[in-house]
Amino acid sequence: MAHATLSHSLILSSSRFSRLGYSTRFLRHPNPLSLPLTRQRFRCYCSDQTSPSVSFSRKRVVSGVQPTGSIHLGNYLGAIKNWVALQDTYETLFFIVDLHAITLPYDPLELRKATRDTAALYLACGVDISKASVFVQSHVRAHVDLMWLLSSSTPIGWLQKMTQFKEKSRKEGGENASVSLLTYPVLMAADILLYKSDFVPVGEDQKQHLELARDLAQRVNNLYGGRKWKKLGGHGGSIFKIPEPLIPQVGARVMSLTDGRSKMSKSAPSDQSRINLLDSKDLIADKIKRCKTDSFVGLEYDNAERPECNNLLSVYQIVSGKTKDEVMEECKDMSWGTFKPLLTDAVVEHLSPIQVRYQEITAESAYLDKVLTEGADKATEIAEVTIRNLKQAMGFYI
Repeated sequence: MAHATLSHSLILSSSRFSRLGYSTRFLRHPNPLSLPLTRQRFRCYCSDQTSPSVSFSRKRVVSGVQPTGSIHLGNYLGAIKNWVALQDTYETLFFIVDLHAITLPYDPLELRKATRDTAALYLACGVDISKASVFVQSHVRAHVDLMWLLSSSTPIGWLQKMTQFKEKSRKEGGENASVSLLTYPVLMAADILLYKSDFVPVGEDQKQHLELARDLAQRVNNLYGGRKWKKLGGHGGSIFKIPEPLIPQVGARVMSLTDGRSKMSKSAPSDQSRINLLDSKDLIADKIKRCKTDSFVGLEYDNAERPECNNLLSVYQIVSGKTKDEVMEECKDMSWGTFKPLLTDAVVEHLSPIQVRYQEITAESAYLDKVLTEGADKATEIAEVTIRNLKQAMGFYI
């Protein structure tokens, strides 16, 4: 999530889900407890084939986006658009991860506004509150409670190995970086484990954070679960479920418009690098017109020497609703001069109803407040059970 873009275990082989447009491939692996952190593996859902013969009970999915900067096309195509499909099949909880937004210097007034704007965009993008709970992370205090409890079982060496900590702390000047920058992966683990999630939608670059959540779940289960918990009056067994990643084949990682090898990011200095969901038609057209391309003839997917081409074709594929083969047949002989207006029209057409709906939602302040309050209440009901179980297993007097 951290960006969080952030659910949890059954073993199948090559099963597929028609309603999502993904298939799943579960690989059997050794007991992760027997492996060091860097060698642990998990199974993931990631394909685009379907099979109507598969049936399953409603599993739980949790995920969230930070309210920093404007939500852009990468957040939408890589996360929120997929949530809309997931809510029809899974029990879903989608929240605004405002606690993660304070790990780096920030503007308090902007955080307050961005939190509401992000919630409104969730709804505008199609998250349905009759199917999903939408809430603000800090409105459910159990997130922080669980983070503290998990911290007592988290080796500091695990956190120091986190790639994002290394990169962001270096940018912040090493010793000047906040403690929260080191410990926020524990909060992310708490976000996931708190709701006994079955699956977590994650991008390729966020797998390390999910690995940490899995490691902590297994570690706590080992330390406090089973017979130890039963002796303290609990029901025994595992305290936490072990979460699994849910990675869509297309759109999981939308890249920058100025560098096809870098992820589209809110924190990138240039606004030219991203298309924000609320950008005007003219601004979208200008950004796509000026985006980085190459001098090769024709357009193609999956050429390592053409990252920008692969990225722009993938974006077009998703917003147009076409298949990869259909896009390739349509665009293979196009020049950039022909393709860019086509992409612009597709993006504008796709985002226009989202922008209209966003304006309607933000005009009804009381409605948005009600949605977030009810979502937090539902989340709290689940979270309090988890906290009580863990405190009991850890020996707290409750």
